[in-house]
Amino acid sequence: MMLPILGLATVVALQAGILSKRVSPLAALVIFPVLGSIAAGFGMQTGHFILTGIENISPVIGMFVFAILFFGTVTDARMLEPMIDWLLRHIGNRPSRIVPGSALLALLIHLDGSGAVVFLITVPALLPLYQKVGIDRRILACVVSLAAGVNFLPWTGPTMRASAALHIPVANIFFPMIGIQAVGLVFVFFTAWRLGVKEERRLGITAIAAESAEGIPQADSSGKLPRHFYLNLLLTVAVLGTMVSGKVDPVVAFMLGTIVALISNYPSLKAQQERVSAHAPAAILMASILFAAGAFTGIMKGSGMLNAMADAAVHHLPVHGARFLPVGLGVVSMPLSLVFDPDSFYFGVLPVLASAVGAFGIPAVTMAQSALLGLHTTGFPVSPLTPATFLVVGLSDITLAQHQRFTIPYLFGASLVMTLAAIVFRVIPL
Repeated sequence: MMLPILGLATVVALQAGILSKRVSPLAALVIFPVLGSIAAGFGMQTGHFILTGIENISPVIGMFVFAILFFGTVTDARMLEPMIDWLLRHIGNRPSRIVPGSALLALLIHLDGSGAVVFLITVPALLPLYQKVGIDRRILACVVSLAAGVNFLPWTGPTMRASAALHIPVANIFFPMIGIQAVGLVFVFFTAWRLGVKEERRLGITAIAAESAEGIPQADSSGKLPRHFYLNLLLTVAVLGTMVSGKVDPVVAFMLGTIVALISNYPSLKAQQERVSAHAPAAILMASILFAAGAFTGIMKGSGMLNAMADAAVHHLPVHGARFLPVGLGVVSMPLSLVFDPDSFYFGVLPVLASAVGAFGIPAVTMAQSALLGLHTTGFPVSPLTPATFLVVGLSDITLAQHQRFTIPYLFGASLVMTLAAIVFRVIPL
């Protein structure tokens, strides 16, 4: 009876510490499980638990670090600029084209997996156009949030956290969800188009002269492609294609891709060091949290607290109700982003849920996939627990309340649509 109580106390303390903002996620993921393990009488064994957890998570950490360096390098080499310029040239002046174009631009920028980068690039680039035409700024914040939220990728934070917390390869989680994500993106672009059409009606716009482009962000008129543009594009396709094939581990694909990108774009040693240094803070921050997460899961599993909590939950969980947990988590995943920050849920709550349903024959990967339908995917752009929310609000010049009231219904809708798709595609059993 002692272990489940200590396990629950550890998880609650972890969540409370992070949510109180008095303890950093990095510290909370280490301090509380260590104290729990010592209280359970494991003493010096705690170090072994930590090392085991770190060993299990090391491929995920390597993939994340090199993914940041790879996408940072090709972005610094201006690989995305021609695509952005082309989109801005062809987006036109009609809201029914501008709003879906905004979603497409956000989707393109989100290739590097960072929601903050999406908002930093897309909102300043498109806000003058929205202001000139008279489109509601809330729509800009909404559609870029939708595109970034639905576009969960193997190297984005939620996917990496789910993989790290449950010790499941990223490929096993992500690849079955590609069809679900495609359905979500259809919802995104349909919603963007509908919002654009409604704005046209509100503004009384029937046609705008295509040549009336004053005040619209313009592309570089030189027409010259950045140096090594095609090489970087082919390299990106090769790295992602290799990942999707499953023949090479993701960390190896990104590691080799990063080396080629650095050498080809920045031949001098000094330039290469500068590019690595530029992206090192983001890589180190996330890697340190993932290392701490490895320590947390290693202690929780090695000490038996996780299994003890799961066994206790099983005894109080109706047999017929357990099979509905993945669906239930998918349905409430987006609203839960407003309550839990990413680390406290994925590292504190998800392992417990996965262990509990595992007793009824439901694979842990199913719970990971259910969580990704909304928990800090569609939910992150409106959660007060993520800095990116305040970034999109500030750049769009709207209040948090305005953003949440306008955007939450659409993000929740996207989450529900993807949950339904997951049921239809039998990724989530019903």
